Amino acid sequence: MAFEPPERLVRALGETYGDAQAGPWLGRLPGLAEESAARRGLAVDRVQAPGGRSSLVALVRRPDGAPAALKVAPPFARPDLERAALAHWNGWGAARLMEEDAPDDALLLERLHPEVSLRSLPEAKALLEAAGTVRRLWVEPPGGHGFESVAERTERQSVPMRGAESGEFAPLVTAALAARDELASSAAELMLLHGNFRQSKVLSGERAPWLTVGPEPLVGERAYDLARLVRDRVEDLIAAPSGASAARRRVKKLADSLDVDPERLHGWTLFRAVESGLRAGAAGRHRDAELLLEFAGWL
Repeated sequence: MAFEPPERLVRALGETYGDAQAGPWLGRLPGLAEESAARRGLAVDRVQAPGGRSSLVALVRRPDGAPAALKVAPPFARPDLERAALAHWNGWGAARLMEEDAPDDALLLERLHPEVSLRSLPEAKALLEAAGTVRRLWVEPPGGHGFESVAERTERQSVPMRGAESGEFAPLVTAALAARDELASSAAELMLLHGNFRQSKVLSGERAPWLTVGPEPLVGERAYDLARLVRDRVEDLIAAPSGASAARRRVKKLADSLDVDPERLHGWTLFRAVESGLRAGAAGRHRDAELLLEFAGWL
């Protein structure tokens, strides 16, 4: 079977890491995926499409016929850290690793139902299930871990933002950076976080109704992890007449339901929305940028 990378993966890796770094790996990807499947004796049902933004995922069957998913990601996307986080969660709220000793960097995972995520539910129900799922992931990190901290990741993300402080969205960028600096310097929690938690990262499963996939793990405070969820279905919020007030209510509702400081959640939501909006604009995704920055302005 041909393991051709989905267009979404090609576009996203180029945007995130640059074509010079992503291009050579994408060229090798079909061979890498075929080798990973062969080493494990896997029969491939199909490549998941449109798939994720940082890896190729193939739905496979193990030698005994049991279903699984094979995830092949570039080393610069740090699949080793995803493996470490999934091993630490050990299936608690997240997809389970299906092998103890991997022969390469690919991940063999419990197969979920990629076509059924929390986005298939009505908004109120989806947020309720999302809150219950992410709560399970917030545990103490393993000793001697190699995960970066929220402060480290957001400092790296801040670098290109500082060049936009004199641009069209200068007041918004300045406010987001100020919020980040204050929050990063005053955080008291050190929990293992998903890093990119949102409704589309929570899939239906057989072992449990809902399980998380695709972590970009780091350690820090829970409010950071919750901030991405606040802007889920942002296009619906923008289109609603009461979108601005609904966005602010969502911050308070999620903070209350998960015992998170609403001011800290507000600050991280602002920073993450502005950072994502500027990055989308730089990549030419102007509609996404417009939605995210309008949302951030409501906060």
